[in-house]
Amino acid sequence: MNKAQLIDAIAGKLGGRQQAADAVDAVLDAIVRAVVTGERVSITGFGSLEKVERPSRYARNPQTGERVRVRKTSVPRFRAGQGFKDLVSGSKKLPRGGEVAVRKAPKGSLSGGGTGPKKKSTATAKSTATAKKTTAKKTVTAKSKATAKSTAAKKTTAKKAVAKKAVAKKSTERKTTGAKKARRESQG
Repeated sequence: MNKAQLIDAIAGKLGGRQQAADAVDAVLDAIVRAVVTGERVSITGFGSLEKVERPSRYARNPQTGERVRVRKTSVPRFRAGQGFKDLVSGSKKLPRGGEVAVRKAPKGSLSGGGTGPKKKSTATAKSTATAKKTTAKKTVTAKSKATAKSTAAKKTTAKKAVAKKAVAKKSTERKTTGAKKARRESQG
């Protein structure tokens, strides 16, 4: 779906194509301006957009294989919200045409059910907080180990690729040298 199709899709709900075009333009402009200034735009159920800094790094030119410096830069990042993810994965069904697909979660639905938040005893609250801290530490440790493993795997893959290129280059040089010698012998 492109911008014109989006405008056509919501024109009936807003009373005309011009009002829909103005609404789409206003929403997109507000989102872009907020992200450019470094704010995080979060739309409940849909997702969030934010500005992310990428550090400077070295990359390889795929044609020549030479090492190239890439400057640090800022890029927008979109993270889909849980409601959007559920609809795309198929765990929730998409509502009929007249209903809104992504909307704010009902009150109390995110806290595990019930009509509202329930009070906990002080001991229960402390044990819950301790359990959350322990789980967070385990998660961070597991993620850092996984990152270290993937980085090591990438380095070994890169080393293997460089070694393969070197072997291929040597074999090409040998073939061309042999062909040159054969030509010289046939001519002389």
